[in-house]
Order: sequence, then structure tokens, then C-alpha cells
Amino acid sequence: MPRAVTLIRSASLSAVAEYAYAATAPAEARLIFLAGACPLNEDGTTAAIGDYAGQAAKALENLRSALADAGASLQDVINTRVLVASNRREDLVTAWQVVRDAFGAHDVPSTLLGVTVLGYTDQLVELEATAAVLDH
Repeated sequence: MPRAVTLIRSASLSAVAEYAYAATAPAEARLIFLAGACPLNEDGTTAAIGDYAGQAAKALENLRSALADAGASLQDVINTRVLVASNRREDLVTAWQVVRDAFGAHDVPSTLLGVTVLGYTDQLVELEATAAVLDH
């Protein structure tokens, strides 16, 4: 099935960023707006307490499940926002690297943010995403 998402890389912007600077989807694409994927186990407890990489991995696992339920995959994601409860750049980079590695060559436009607190007890990472699919 053809993909709806086209990643756009800019030759006039820095090549240091590990993501495309923009992405598009055709007008006929169905957009999927996902709630922030949290590092929660099925029983509602927070996974990987104190572990930024572990929480990023669990958030990705949960994001994949939500995407699948909506008829999509990581390859259909058009952008992400990675929220990390820390004021240390190292912690943000740790979470980002897990997300970046999961997306591989489908390096969607992304924003990485350090925040003061997230919604669940012991939560350190949350991953927001939007996807676009063609249903024909």
C-alpha cells in the first residue's frame, strides 16, 4: 500500500538535526491524532521507573499499539513531540535516541522538549504523534 507521508529535507538548513524538517500528506489522507503515549503498563502502573530510555521504549510500544488500532504504523507518522520531565539535556538526549532509533530512516519532523512534570506518578517520558494514511 502506498504511504501518505512525504518527508521533506532542506538543503538550506543544518544537516545536524536527526529528522526531516517538514512532512506533507495529500488532501485525501486520513489524519490520525494520537493522545500522548505514556510509559504505562496494562495495569496502569508506570513502567521503568527512573529510566528515561526504558520509559521511552514503553511509550513507543504503546504508541505502536494505538497506531495499529487506528490502522497505521510508525511509517505513517507525520510528526512527533517528545516530552521529557527533566532539566538535564542528557536525559532528553537519552529519551530522544530511543525514539530516533525506532523511527530509523522514517525520520519525521520532531520536537524534543524538557518539561517540569508529566501526568502520571513517576512518569518521565511522553510521546505525541500525528499520522496520515491512505485508505484506498
